[in-house]
Amino acid sequence: MPDGRKQWTRSRSDLVRALDLLGFPEELGDAIARHLGSPKAIDRMTAYLHYEKPKSVEIVVDEMLAIRSEIDAWREKKASQKANAAYNELLYFGLGDGSDE
Repeated sequence: MPDGRKQWTRSRSDLVRALDLLGFPEELGDAIARHLGSPKAIDRMTAYLHYEKPKSVEIVVDEMLAIRSEIDAWREKKASQKANAAYNELLYFGLGDGSDE
């Protein structure tokens, strides 16, 4: 099993264990892990569970959605920065049509 997959599986297991200790079903952990996607995001959710010890599924899901929203906003920001850098390069260097004026 590749290291990335092992890390994801380990993070998922930690999340499921944390939810189980709080009295939530394993299926909730599976769904959250799939929705968050990355081990880093899953670990962040697990840390939240250990620290806050939420009492309702709604609060757990709300935090998961907040984490996912932050990830999406970060990705959008990075894509925008990349597009802006390409645009600025185009303005500075032109289209590079090969003509040397």
